[in-house]
Amino acid sequence: MIDYLAQHLWQMWAVIAVVCLILELTAGDFFIICFSIGAFFGAIAAACGLGFYVQLVVFAVFTLISLFWVRPFAQRYLHKGEDNRVSNADALLGRQGRVVESVKADGFGRVQIDGDIWKAVTNEAHDIPENANVRVVGRESTIITVETLNNNQ
Repeated sequence: MIDYLAQHLWQMWAVIAVVCLILELTAGDFFIICFSIGAFFGAIAAACGLGFYVQLVVFAVFTLISLFWVRPFAQRYLHKGEDNRVSNADALLGRQGRVVESVKADGFGRVQIDGDIWKAVTNEAHDIPENANVRVVGRESTIITVETLNNNQ
């Protein structure tokens, strides 16, 4: 078995390349694909009969080349206009939700936004009752600051 793998190491490199391509589909940030490119060139080196250590060097060199040239190129042209996209809790700013546990003026409450329930505070002088519609105006860690929406909005 070891002899077979040693003689057909290009197949292992090909499997690594395919697995990295599949993993890249889940990530989409063009990082894992660089390892796939390196494994592809490692498979070519193995098919040419080069030694294992030479294959590792080829893999490392082409992975680094991909990280510094292919990845920035792919991000620039395939993720165009997404540089300013917000993620995680920052995406909540400006969103509307519904109060599920009244938000006390000097304490906390709970607000539901798209099925997720967030701990909330308010800057308003009065409590915000349950089922009131609110807008997120700030965030501190995982606690959001909300204000009551007027009915005409």
